[in-house]
Amino acid sequence: MTDLPAQADILVVDDTPANLNVLSTILTQQGYKVRPANSGELALIVTQHAAPDLILLDIQMPGLDGFEVCKRLKESDHTRDIPIIFISALDDVLDKVEAFEVGGADYITKPFQILEVLARVEHQLALHRQRDTIVAAKALAQRLQSPVDKLVASLETLASSSGAPPSAEQVAAIDAIARTIQSGLLELARLTEQELHDAS
Repeated sequence: MTDLPAQADILVVDDTPANLNVLSTILTQQGYKVRPANSGELALIVTQHAAPDLILLDIQMPGLDGFEVCKRLKESDHTRDIPIIFISALDDVLDKVEAFEVGGADYITKPFQILEVLARVEHQLALHRQRDTIVAAKALAQRLQSPVDKLVASLETLASSSGAPPSAEQVAAIDAIARTIQSGLLELARLTEQELHDAS
């Protein structure tokens, strides 16, 4: 298995104690932080309190089944972006289709194979990290737009000043803008470097 860049937080939801124990054990052994939940109702409470990085979700449970839990999670701004992997004994094509329609990211059929579970978990976490990096990079680019516009305006003002030397205030303003842009570019480089490290 690949090295984890950080201890990912995984919520495992299954009403069968044996399945809950096996999944929790193998994920913990791989270095993940695991939170077990034995019902759909408890899973909703836990995710609202502290959103995990990934959810492994059983479908057939008393009370709220996995499909309903997934629907409710996708309806909340706080939890809609959490990747959900269904783990179920249901092997019918229609069940799998419904799992993806309600927002599931992947589907594993019971009895599950440990290596398959770990591979799919790592894949979804990697996709989730990439998405977070893209969102952060877009937000950073938006924050840089304003200082770039100000720098362009300041340079245009200097260019139209008929050769007069810039004032101390103008120099200070341009320097501050340039430092802001430099800081943003360094942060963007850090995000890119981290993404390349995670992908390697």
